[in-house]
Amino acid sequence: MKKINKYIVAITALLMMVSCYDGIDPITEVDSGPDAGAPVVTINYPTEGAVITGLELIVPINIKFKVEDDIEVSSIVVNLDGVEIASFDTFLDYRIVNEEYIYDSLSSGEHVLTVTGTDLAGNTTTATVNFSKAPPYEAMFSGEVFYMPFDNSYTELLSITDATEVGTPEFADSAFAGTNAYIASNESYLTFPIEGMFESNMSGAFWYKVNGDPDRSGILTVGNDIPENRNQGFRLLREGTATEQRIKLNIGTGDADNWNDGGVIDVTAQEWVHIAFTISPTETVIYLDGLPVNTVTPNGPIDWTGTTDITIGAGGETFSYWGHESDDSIMDELRLFNTTLSQDEIQNMINVTNPYEPTYDGETFYMPFNGFNTEFVSLNEPTMVGATEFLGEGYEGSNAFKGATDSYLTFPIDGLFGDDAFSAAFWYKVDGTPDRSGILVVGNDTPENRNQGFRLFREGNATEQRIKVNVGVGDGESWNDGGVIDVTAGEWVHVALTVSATESKIYFNGVEQLSSALSSSIDWTGCSEITIGAGGETFSYWDHLSDLSAIDELRLFNKALTQAEIEGMQ
Repeated sequence: MKKINKYIVAITALLMMVSCYDGIDPITEVDSGPDAGAPVVTINYPTEGAVITGLELIVPINIKFKVEDDIEVSSIVVNLDGVEIASFDTFLDYRIVNEEYIYDSLSSGEHVLTVTGTDLAGNTTTATVNFSKAPPYEAMFSGEVFYMPFDNSYTELLSITDATEVGTPEFADSAFAGTNAYIASNESYLTFPIEGMFESNMSGAFWYKVNGDPDRSGILTVGNDIPENRNQGFRLLREGTATEQRIKLNIGTGDADNWNDGGVIDVTAQEWVHIAFTISPTETVIYLDGLPVNTVTPNGPIDWTGTTDITIGAGGETFSYWGHESDDSIMDELRLFNTTLSQDEIQNMINVTNPYEPTYDGETFYMPFNGFNTEFVSLNEPTMVGATEFLGEGYEGSNAFKGATDSYLTFPIDGLFGDDAFSAAFWYKVDGTPDRSGILVVGNDTPENRNQGFRLFREGNATEQRIKVNVGVGDGESWNDGGVIDVTAGEWVHVALTVSATESKIYFNGVEQLSSALSSSIDWTGCSEITIGAGGETFSYWDHLSDLSAIDELRLFNKALTQAEIEGMQ
């Protein structure tokens, strides 16, 4: 009976199997055919020319690629800069392989990545990508050896080294640049190793919003471990009151110390001030907003014997006496240099890190003449012919341009003026000697040709000078005899010139002096430069030579200003 039951079960199972396969074709092996070609290799990341960023010197990178073959992928090899970093020979899908590989040791610099795919027939294909890893920070300025932006970290970006925190230094939750700035706070500061960083020349620079409480503090300090010894290193500090603080510098010269009493910051203004100091064997200079406020000749070069660290935001371990303790002021964008910066280099640093934004509609050119001739919109320097001077005082700031005999500035005009309209505006303290001169001149290279460009100039005597303009209109010229300035008053006068397609106008202190019609719009054919402070190469005839007057806050525009706009500059 048991055998009969077993036979019945077996027959039933066989019948069920037959019914399951009923209507389905049997599996037939298909020949894949001959290998039609080599694999196709695609690198999805990094892409050609990609720049990998990061604050670390070494960063990971996730390499992504795809290899396809008509028959079967046999192996894949990944090389970085000629060195194999990964290989693969087992795949879920042997015809289409998508893979990723994390390489965790990518260094800064240029790199070449290759991915090579091989199929069963031995055909190979290699794909190549060139990419780079950017360094965390590259020095922006000559001689720069230290940069700490304080963007929510105390990392020095050239060495990728964190400063040591003493106490609980803080962030300001505001910044001059970037995302944050630094406050030392009570009994707190940073230290950073500087041994071997400097020789007899060095400089420092940073943006600073001063706090008058406490009434004194250390700012940057480098000293040795001898108590109350100032004969080595340097001490940048502040002292004063709740309304004004004086920035001072003390340097050690080996057997003595030397003081530079610097300059004063208005605490109540609560403005960011750029502070820079320079040290050489022959002088120390303190700069506020790019202007030198005090220069002192030390009794020798700075001595670094026994100095190992810089203290940031306090007098610290070596200069906490006399109340020079932690600073509650805000510091941002701290840079140190192993060279003595010039004023031009300091001003360039300010311009690069705090680029000028045009103040007025249509403004294309701005020269403030604060002891330098930089044009702020382009950050370019004019060409100096001869040796122009500075007045030593300005309508705004601490200086102004002063012409000198056979001397002037030139600057390219490309992009400065509109096709048929422009304006110029500046503050002017006229000198009646010589009795005539060019002021602003744009001309072409045809001798004694006034049919192109314009010539703003003065003529008169020792007591009064008339400001005039001549405009070239292509086949002719237009004269505007402007107005008269009293030389004897010795006052700053705001001079503005506007030229539209139909007329020219001259203004003094926002008041129109004279308007003159143009037969057609100004012609710029062959004009390439503006001359500042003289008739220059194109208008020196009729004795319109160099101007010994003072010019300040020179601005150029690509449109004709309205009277209201000119009045707004007063």
